[in-house]
Amino acid sequence: MAPTELQQYSLAQVAEHNKPTDVWMVIHDKVYDVTKFLAEHPGGEEVLIEFAGKEATADFDDVGHSSDAKEQMKQFLVGELIEADRKKKATTGLTINKRAALIAGSAMAIGAGLALIFKAGSKK
Repeated sequence: MAPTELQQYSLAQVAEHNKPTDVWMVIHDKVYDVTKFLAEHPGGEEVLIEFAGKEATADFDDVGHSSDAKEQMKQFLVGELIEADRKKKATTGLTINKRAALIAGSAMAIGAGLALIFKAGSKK
């Protein structure tokens, strides 16, 4: 028996589902209708509504959802992105958490460098 083919959607089609009463989003190239899950979402419905009609993979991954949450998602799966939109998806670059880590790391490196400079200067 062949695996069931998922309905194919474009990013434009997903973008039409961007209202609090109609919330679709894309996570890892899969399309989810989470409208019925809004009231149950542990992080609050606002988080889901913010990504209504959008690509939400990076933010979903940054939160670090449990395996139970990932399993629960399957009941809201309605399809997958068409191949063309998988390739042309805009990359968001660094996520907020990665940016913060980069800034913190850079600040520490600068601080260590300055400490060495001042320590060397005080020995003269």
